[in-house]
Amino acid sequence: QVQLVESGGGLVQPGGSLRLSCVASGIIFNIYAMGWYRQGPGKQRELVADITGRSSTRYADSVKGRFTISKDNAKRTVVYLQMNNLKPEDTAVYYCNLKQGSLTHWGPGTQVTVSS
Repeated sequence: QVQLVESGGGLVQPGGSLRLSCVASGIIFNIYAMGWYRQGPGKQRELVADITGRSSTRYADSVKGRFTISKDNAKRTVVYLQMNNLKPEDTAVYYCNLKQGSLTHWGPGTQVTVSS
């Protein structure tokens, strides 16, 4: 079984920064990618950013230039999301995601609220 635990969410003013962390544990092998999705109020869950085992990254257009995804190369099951210049529209529950072979695992989510 695989467990994902997110941390780092919270309340921040517009223009501020947050760093999210995700730690995966359990029986983990053949990781294709880890990443972050988000679901805002009344919206569908959407990809924010992900990173493959070979460190290829992709980002949603709305966060390019503001968010950076990275992984801990020493601990291949830890991924981060540095979020800068946050906007109110970034308010959402952020979910960590791990793709392992044909399986997809999700964390419980962490709330990010951007408000003055």
